[in-house]
Amino acid sequence: MARHPLVKLAAPFRVRDAKKFRLDDVDPDDTGGFSATKEDAESLLAGAVERIAELQATLYAQDRWSVLLIFQAMDAAGKDSAIKHVFSGINPQGVQVFAFKQPSSEELDHDFLWRSSVRLPERGRIGVFNRSYYEEVLVVRVHPELLDSQRLPDAVVSRDIWRERFEDINGFERHLTRNGYVIRKFFLHVSKKEQAERFLERLEEPEKRWKFSMGDIHERERWRDYMTAYEDTIRRTSTGDAPWIVVPADRKWFARLVIAGTILEALESLDLKPPNVSPGQEAELAKVRAALQREVRKK
Repeated sequence: MARHPLVKLAAPFRVRDAKKFRLDDVDPDDTGGFSATKEDAESLLAGAVERIAELQATLYAQDRWSVLLIFQAMDAAGKDSAIKHVFSGINPQGVQVFAFKQPSSEELDHDFLWRSSVRLPERGRIGVFNRSYYEEVLVVRVHPELLDSQRLPDAVVSRDIWRERFEDINGFERHLTRNGYVIRKFFLHVSKKEQAERFLERLEEPEKRWKFSMGDIHERERWRDYMTAYEDTIRRTSTGDAPWIVVPADRKWFARLVIAGTILEALESLDLKPPNVSPGQEAELAKVRAALQREVRKK
């Protein structure tokens, strides 16, 4: 089957030369030269979701591969709505979504990869991490005082801790890919202006006001620090097996198309097929079929 057209649309936003990557080179309002009405975009996304659902069903039946999708972004970039729309038609049995909040006491008593490790998707399933272990080189890097709550020995909290964590993450993801995981990582790149407009929308609409937190404003004040942390993280952890996709997120409809196209690319790369039925199983199935047909005829 030919590759879905959204695969080509998403391809330019995959980081391929991490050492040369610069976040300023990606326009959050970019649409890759793609112009479409809202209705066209919705129709294209619906078709992509249908295809993802077909591939996910085969992934589940084959029970050999696991797919891990990681979403990172500044507040109001559209992670939640993107996950909701892209996975709207997928069988819930085959998708596991985890939203990582502030670490619990139990999680802080383990290494920084632990709470993500125990939530990895099983074979045959798609795992979606809404935030992830990358918070440990993003939020914690911008707020290094958070390291105190992790109760690490003084000897391991050195000036090299971020480089060491990048190495640990790369090793962890390399281990996963060697054990049948397909990893794609999304950074939803929203502009500071668009974030302000979305915050205002939350404040002005009562049904969205619950989403707003004063903490969002405090984090916004550290915007440049976060952009520096994201750029360095993407440079140091985008690999051939676990690439970052920097998604222009000022236009939600386009961000969803890029995400859907990337997921299609990942699933189509696996050449998924239903599991084979052995001759012995075929013989057993023939007996069962015949017995059921006799039962139906009696009625």
